[in-house]
Amino acid sequence: MKKITPLLEQIVSPVRFRLRGFWRSFVLFSATIGLIVGCGTSNTPTATTSSPSAESPAAGGSDPFTVGMVLVGPRNDSGWNQAHYDGMQEVLQRMPDLKFEYVDKVNPADRPNVTGAQVADDLISKGAKMVIFNSDDFKDDALETAKKHSDVAVIHASGDYAWKDGKNFKNQPNLGNIMGRMEYGKMMAGCAAALGSDTGKIGYVGALINDETRRYVSAAYLGAKHCWENVKNQPADNLDFKVTWIGFWFNIPGKTLDPTKVADDFYNGGYDVVMSGIDTPEVSAQAKKAADAGKAVKYVHYDFKGGCDLAPDICLGVPYYNWGIPYETAIKKTMDGQMPNEFLWLGPEWKDINAPTSMIGFLPGNALGDQKANLDKFIQGLGDGSVNPYQGPIKFQDGTTFVAEGKTATDQEIWYLPQLLEGMDGASK
Repeated sequence: MKKITPLLEQIVSPVRFRLRGFWRSFVLFSATIGLIVGCGTSNTPTATTSSPSAESPAAGGSDPFTVGMVLVGPRNDSGWNQAHYDGMQEVLQRMPDLKFEYVDKVNPADRPNVTGAQVADDLISKGAKMVIFNSDDFKDDALETAKKHSDVAVIHASGDYAWKDGKNFKNQPNLGNIMGRMEYGKMMAGCAAALGSDTGKIGYVGALINDETRRYVSAAYLGAKHCWENVKNQPADNLDFKVTWIGFWFNIPGKTLDPTKVADDFYNGGYDVVMSGIDTPEVSAQAKKAADAGKAVKYVHYDFKGGCDLAPDICLGVPYYNWGIPYETAIKKTMDGQMPNEFLWLGPEWKDINAPTSMIGFLPGNALGDQKANLDKFIQGLGDGSVNPYQGPIKFQDGTTFVAEGKTATDQEIWYLPQLLEGMDGASK
């Protein structure tokens, strides 16, 4: 039997769920006791150990420092969750005395009676001195855990509770936020899409609608618009950039739009480049099918370094995160007796965005061809400041001002983007 590639496996295997902000209404209070004492059921989150040194104490005879991770989806989803899991595996290679415990698929589909905070309690009872939550959906679980376990470092990947200049600051000394400035990666992805398009018709398969997804798709549009106008010398009016939201980060039959159909609708509707903003690889899978049928199409994957592997000849590239970098720093800080309670919003390392030390990277695909040099110039401009797509004037979809002429968008304006931008086709709410 032929081995199924990780990306293709995500299409043919059962859909896993990564929910943000919706699933608490599904959680039953009675699961609190069941989490601790239940056994023999798929709803009981048994922490899985993956550290090479999990069975042995650290040097000097002391117990190993244990890091727990709560993953909203499967650890091998070729997307968001795998990026976090793989990042911790890189940390373990550099810090072999660590012990790593994780529970994946913490969502109402796979564990309908379990909350992230309950999983964290279980990890802490097994000795975790740090707990990492990997989804925006876990923001209240992270805060609850930090309040309940003041001696445990809690990291929330995404979220803004530790941001003193943000709208939702909570003064919780043992809670920190870590996020990558994927806006840069999305601008690179948008530029690659524009450089690779012959028609100027670029589709974007979006997830649910919130601040994060609005700022990501808008960053992709700004990158596409810049390169369409300034590299390909085409008028902005000839750029057709459309986002279709499916309703979640994945397909839920009967609840969301089917991302396979959404991608097909783009490819069949004359869009020659489609970008992914979801966790599963329907955009790339359907691009391959369309190309095999003779259509001149290309795609841009998201989040996972191996995003071009399914169809490398028609892939324009993939923006990705390096989670191992901030996780290792936070672990070392905690081991030194300091709580990693900052809000970290980390960008690329501009000398080499694909260096192992760069939080945000972009791997160009084969389909860029000779346009790779133009993408490299765009990236260089982002790094040295000579290119700034967030410089005004920029308007919102409704015609009101987002960034005035001569001004540049602030971090707060970018993070809490309330609607899409003028020139984009798609819903803002």
